[in-house]
Amino acid sequence: MHKHKIKLYSVSGIFALFGGLSGAYYGDDLGRGLYAMLGAENSQNSDMSVVSQAASEKDRVPGQYIVVFKDDAGQNASAQSFVESYSVETTHTYSKVFKGMAARMSTASLAKVLSDPRVAYVVEDRIVKMSSTTKKPSTTKSTPTLISKPTATPKSTSSTARPAPQAKNKQTLPTGIDRINAEKKINTGADINVAVVDTGIDLNHPDLKANIAGGKNCSTGTTYNDGHGHGTHVAGTIAALDNLSGVVGVAPNAKLWAVRVLDNNGSGTWSSVICGIDFITSNAPANGGKITLANMSLGGSGTSDNNCGNTNNDPFHKAICRSRDAGVTYIVAAGNSGTDASLSVPASYDDAVITVSALADSDGKAGGTGKEVSGYKDDTFPIFSNFGKVVDIAAPGVNILSTTKGGGTKSLTGTSMATPHVTGAAALYLKTNPGSSWTQIKDALISLAEKLGAGHTDPSGKHPEPVVRADTL
Repeated sequence: MHKHKIKLYSVSGIFALFGGLSGAYYGDDLGRGLYAMLGAENSQNSDMSVVSQAASEKDRVPGQYIVVFKDDAGQNASAQSFVESYSVETTHTYSKVFKGMAARMSTASLAKVLSDPRVAYVVEDRIVKMSSTTKKPSTTKSTPTLISKPTATPKSTSSTARPAPQAKNKQTLPTGIDRINAEKKINTGADINVAVVDTGIDLNHPDLKANIAGGKNCSTGTTYNDGHGHGTHVAGTIAALDNLSGVVGVAPNAKLWAVRVLDNNGSGTWSSVICGIDFITSNAPANGGKITLANMSLGGSGTSDNNCGNTNNDPFHKAICRSRDAGVTYIVAAGNSGTDASLSVPASYDDAVITVSALADSDGKAGGTGKEVSGYKDDTFPIFSNFGKVVDIAAPGVNILSTTKGGGTKSLTGTSMATPHVTGAAALYLKTNPGSSWTQIKDALISLAEKLGAGHTDPSGKHPEPVVRADTL
């Protein structure tokens, strides 16, 4: 039996790269993969078994699984039929990205499901929780977490705080928005629909509520309102209103969809994230919907098969690729562990996403003449930001001011904060280039971005990627 692995990586701090889906997978090259059940070709195949790695035992959701049906299984493959036949309790059903379900089941029921000829494979669900401690960068992390704080901060001889943001009328112009020159655009991304796959969005925030078009709750509770704050922060960078108060986003007239896949503690599962992707896909252009962009400031340990998860049976990768094919471009965080992003998912899904690293900027201006910000030199790459060939573009991600739950604003740090700058820029591009594919959006953002040495530097030698610019779109 061939085993393949996928797992989400961990990042410390308040939630940024939320490993809201703590991977589930198997791998023939790394022994640190998560639990998984490899689907057999037919019900007589004795290779249907559970592969477990004890190191990730604490991350598993006991008795909860993701079941992927075969594409040719037909109408008989439905969650309800499995409920009736095998006494499973479904938590999510999937119909757009693939036919399948997430379900709780006993060991006896699992054995029956594994032997069902309609099943392609089964993966044990995984959980991720917010970490409250800071850890040094490592390539061997096995516990996925978020990205709203760096995993490491260099020592600084300066205690100077970030300069006060510049004022625009009575509202604050965040330095991140200023740095990419978004405020210079007449284009506001009007009516471009963007999904924020996160902890939800504060539905009553005065800087956001007029732009919220709808949403989906794939987590606990009954609403997609944000009980944590991370998703609201991300949403504000994308599309906070230009309304004389609060802050302003990159694309202040874009429409936001709150896709809540993480609970009020910043915890979620693979099954909940795939639920969110399935919802987005049902509202994608190919299915008569309007959502064309999705921001994913989340992730975890794992690698890509560069084949949309079809080689290593990765349902997360598969779901994003199916959603991409339906007309949705996914912009994702590179990660905060200071390692090669090819060891992280969804950052390493180079065949389906745009991956974003973080830049430190203190004054909203190019050139590196500003003061240090949070211990990092102006217009350089912070050491927590992941790097590598799969990283496409960078954006401001240190001490970023944006909206937070409860109606106010807050500064956070991480590639989670960098990613929505690029998502907002993509909305501006789509407004003037409707119908563009994800590759066209990706190529345009990169080709029109600020090249290394033209306004920022990289003393580490690890970040050749350019910095997004909104005024060139």
